[in-house]
This record gives sequence, structure tokens and C-alpha cells, in this order.
Amino acid sequence: MLKIPNYSQMKIYTRKGDRGETSLVGGKKVPKNHIRVEAYGAVDELISAIGIVRAVETADYYKKFIWNVQNKLMDIAAILASDGSTAKQLPEITEADVTVLENEIDKISAELPKLSSFIIPGANLSESFVHLSRSICRRAERVIVALAHEGHQVPEPLEAYINRLSDFLFTFARRLNKDAENMELWVPQVK
Repeated sequence: MLKIPNYSQMKIYTRKGDRGETSLVGGKKVPKNHIRVEAYGAVDELISAIGIVRAVETADYYKKFIWNVQNKLMDIAAILASDGSTAKQLPEITEADVTVLENEIDKISAELPKLSSFIIPGANLSESFVHLSRSICRRAERVIVALAHEGHQVPEPLEAYINRLSDFLFTFARRLNKDAENMELWVPQVK
């Protein structure tokens, strides 16, 4: 099991990263701009952005659903932060986790009209934060794919989860617009 340090007895700064390096789970030192650090850093940013979504969401069901997503993203960050040499047991992302997102997408989609155009975010605050989270999720996905293409081990269900999460966030934003009866569609300005 991944041991969580007792932060109540630690200083927030260590000065170890002052020269542009950080340690992965397992102890390997890498530059702070290493693709693995970029990957878990993007996931960390996503966790924060989705936290805003949870804070503005009013439905208890979705507050809990998003809380569970944030926990899965913490698991993903831990997996991505590992250098692969550690004997510590890391969390897992499974096909069942992906299925949870797919089931929620299907449930929401069944209540939505057919989409005929791209959506321009900004119809309301909640929807805007969801779209911001979706775009951060897509960036995290691009970095994770690049990490895998560079030969770093990335579990397939992890990649699928991030991909499906962006689909969920898009669908969830549409639901928020439908609930508010407010959706702004892109109309190409072609001359």
C-alpha cells in the first residue's frame, strides 16, 4: 500500500527542488520538466479544476460522483509519479472504473437532444468550469499518450479512463446547459 507521509510534522518546503529536480515515487530524480512530471502535473491541475465543478454543483449525486472522480485522479497521479522501480503497491485503474464513466455518459445522453453543432462555453458558470476541466483533461490525455509513446509504462485502463473522463465532462456540461435551458452553439462565420 502506498504510504502517505505525516504532513503535520513536515515543513512544506524541503529545498530539494530548488535546482529544478524532483523525485518520483521510488526515488529516481528527474528534471521538473520531465514528461512524467508533466503528466502527473496535468492530472493535478485537473483535480483542482474538477474541484471547482464540485464546489459549484448543487446536486448531491454529482457532488459525490465528482468526488469519486477526484479520488480516481489522485490514484492516476500516484501511478504516473512512480518510476516503476518501487516495491510499494500502487493504486490501480481498471476497466470497471472506465465502465462507471461510460454508464454515466449513457444515462445523461439519454436525456439530451441530438447535438448538431459545437458548443461555445460560457452559457453559465457551472458549465464553463466543466468545459475548463474537460480541456485540461484533454491536455492531460495528450501528455499521458506522449509518455506512453516514449516507452514509459502506462496502464491501458488509465489511458482509457482519462479519455472517457473528458467525454463525461463534455456530456455533463451539456446536461448543465439543458437544465438551465441555456446553450450557446457555434455558428461558423463563413463568407
